[in-house]
Parts: sequence; C-alpha cells; structure tokens
Amino acid sequence: MIAFTFDGAAVEGREGEPIAAALFASGIRVLRTMPRFGDPRGGYCMTGRCSDCMVVVGGVPNVRACITLISPGLDVRAQRGLGEDDWDGPGAWRA
Repeated sequence: MIAFTFDGAAVEGREGEPIAAALFASGIRVLRTMPRFGDPRGGYCMTGRCSDCMVVVGGVPNVRACITLISPGLDVRAQRGLGEDDWDGPGAWRA
C-alpha cells in the first residue's frame, strides 16, 4: 500500500494503480467541479480521453486522475473549475 493525500486527508492505494482508482476505493467520488456552476464530477471514460477526472497534483492543475499513477507522498487536490483560479505556477496552489 502507498500513502498519499487528497485535499489534505491521508489516503492509501495499491502500488501501480491510478489516482482515481485509489480514491474511488477509499470512498471519494468527487474529483473536480465544473467551471460555471460547480457541478461535481468524478470519472466518465476512465481512459484518459475526457476531462471529468482532472485533479491538481503537486500544484499542477488538469492532471487526469484515471491515468496518473499514485506514488508515495503525492499531494492530490480536487480541482475547482478549470484549475486556473488558484494557479500561480508549479507548487503555488492557493487554498
């Protein structure tokens, strides 16, 4: 098992699995919110072709959780909107 965080909370996943799989197995279903009205999104295609599972990883927005593998100590956050509101560059996520 590999430990990482999602929105500051500790989460565990199996080595070699995508972020989305680890989060879904932990009961987390909402990965992002839509830009205009804030509607929650989780996963849709789960093959890396859509944008429903976009998260912020290590301060970088628009990372597809369905195809990005977990790693020890990874900092994952739910993405609000397009991820640009809180984006000031790598490592510059503003709460």
